[in-house]
Amino acid sequence: MQVLDAGAVRRWADACVRSLDANREAIDRINVYPVPDGDTGTNLLQTMRSALDALLRAPADARDAAGTSLAALAKGALAGARGNSGVILSQVLRGLAETVQGASTMTGGALRQALHRADELATAAVSQPVAGTVLSVLHAAAEAAADGPDDLEHVITSAAKAGAAALADTPRQLAVLAKAGVVDAGGRGLLVLLDTLAAVVTGREEESEVVPVLPRTPESLTTGREAGSVEFEYEVMYLLDGTSETAVDELRATLGGLGDCVSAVGDGAELWTVHVHCNDIGAAIEAGIGAGRPHRITVARFADQIAAQAPRFVRDRAVVVLVSGEGAVELFRSEGAVVVDLAAVGSPTPSDLLAVLVSTRARQVTVLPGTPGLRDRLAEAVAQAVAAGQDVVVVPTASPVQVLAAIAVHDPSRRPGDDVVAMAEAAAATRRGELALSDGEGITWAGRVRVGDLLGLLDGEVVLIEPAPADEDAVGDLACRLVDRMLAGGGELVTTVLGAAAPPGLADLLEDHLRLSHPEVELTVYQGGQPDAIILVGVE
Repeated sequence: MQVLDAGAVRRWADACVRSLDANREAIDRINVYPVPDGDTGTNLLQTMRSALDALLRAPADARDAAGTSLAALAKGALAGARGNSGVILSQVLRGLAETVQGASTMTGGALRQALHRADELATAAVSQPVAGTVLSVLHAAAEAAADGPDDLEHVITSAAKAGAAALADTPRQLAVLAKAGVVDAGGRGLLVLLDTLAAVVTGREEESEVVPVLPRTPESLTTGREAGSVEFEYEVMYLLDGTSETAVDELRATLGGLGDCVSAVGDGAELWTVHVHCNDIGAAIEAGIGAGRPHRITVARFADQIAAQAPRFVRDRAVVVLVSGEGAVELFRSEGAVVVDLAAVGSPTPSDLLAVLVSTRARQVTVLPGTPGLRDRLAEAVAQAVAAGQDVVVVPTASPVQVLAAIAVHDPSRRPGDDVVAMAEAAAATRRGELALSDGEGITWAGRVRVGDLLGLLDGEVVLIEPAPADEDAVGDLACRLVDRMLAGGGELVTTVLGAAAPPGLADLLEDHLRLSHPEVELTVYQGGQPDAIILVGVE
């Protein structure tokens, strides 16, 4: 599709309603900022339904072009906006409509400008914009759309892809999202709209009946709190006309003194929608009377959200393993652990690690880090998880071979404390060795190290050095010498994890060497795929 015409706009609005309806409960469940268990999914759905209803009820000549169709959607969304998310959605639609006023179609270039305008209006609609919310997702989508050709498909697919990336990043921007292990609910709802538009443009949407507008029910008298302080008990919303920009500015200031989550946004013409959380309902409405003519006044009491919360913990125990390498990840997943591939995620922040802990939804979590480099960040994440009521224990494991030893004795049927002790003892009884290439220079107990030298490490200390360049024979020789050194203190089991740089035949070479020099020792070999190691060795 090269342009969006009136028919495409209608199909998009219809698909948005269907998609939001399908995702409503999931979006509601992840609404934790700033108060859990809000109605973001429900509010977005009701607002979009109001927009579609306004489009379908508009006269034929008021919906025969993309510009007029988008204007009808924007007015309908503004008139039926529910909650903060509904207000923001109305401004997104207004941004699209303003850019193509009077135009029969929307081109890729026009969509690019429309997303930029929607970003401006949505940000202006929020009294205190916060990073990590729907505004971050919208801004990222608008920025991505600004680059590249004016092709309609390129613009919307770039925007949707960037929006998805920004949504995934929201837990890193808002600690409350990281603690809950979720992304921002409003941002998730916006991504539904972007993905749906991309599907319409690329021709992947499915036609279906228009979802009818839901009738008003007694349940609509209560609502979940999707923003603001718990200090205020009511959400007051109304439409306002017969006013001016100056009067609206004064109204915002007045409402700001009565409560929070204040917004007063317009359709670019004569209609405004006003939103506030407060305790004094009468004062909020009287302020509107002083500014113009309020009508379609809605007052909702915030529902008791505690009873409606989904259970925080759905299982008693979980083991989290932090390692790198595709083979190691698959190995530990096959053992039932929750595994984070450090090679894939890069350098995780405390918020990233906290999100992993919370996402297990386990009451008691045992963490097995396969590297010592995460100690401080992991300690910070664990402290936050424990403060929030989750029981988290880190078993000291500085290598995947020690993680393997701990996993081998893990028994979910034991008491948690006894199980942690058993894993810690198994890990501590495993000496760890490693073969790796030096990436720097320095002085060690074994002598001077230069870049490219082949190093044999024992419990983190350099004990063997093979000067660069090291060929396959040198790797095999040093691996055998390292194993011999580790077995000098005794041992019955040698566990090896082959890194990405391990030469072919290294495992066979070690097996032949042990058969001759240590026939009493059992050898176990795993493919780990670690990008920064040749081979990891554990001796028990």
